[in-house]
Amino acid sequence: MNLEPKRIGTILIALAFLSGCATAGKDVTATYVSPTQYSNYDCDQIRSEMGRLGDRVNELTGRLDQAATNDKAILVGGGLLFWPALFALGGTKQQEAELGRLKGEFEALQSAATQKKCS
Repeated sequence: MNLEPKRIGTILIALAFLSGCATAGKDVTATYVSPTQYSNYDCDQIRSEMGRLGDRVNELTGRLDQAATNDKAILVGGGLLFWPALFALGGTKQQEAELGRLKGEFEALQSAATQKKCS
């Protein structure tokens, strides 16, 4: 099988794109968290915790969105001009996991608030 250098470059770019790019914040799914862990919270505590988690979710979502944008730029520039730049893709898996956990906690808090009839 004789592959042209151009075709090899295209394959490398596709592999890098599929394996290393950061995920946009909106695409990170929530990890299940049981609402029972908040059963001892009153409505004020639930609201306070939701505010704290909401701020952190927004912060991480912004970081991941920026990383995803940067990865797309590196992918295009790296693939066309300087392929070693492709090794700089990704690196945000910890943040993605944290965001998924926080989204799950937020959903659990919403469920706890509903159960307690918080307004």
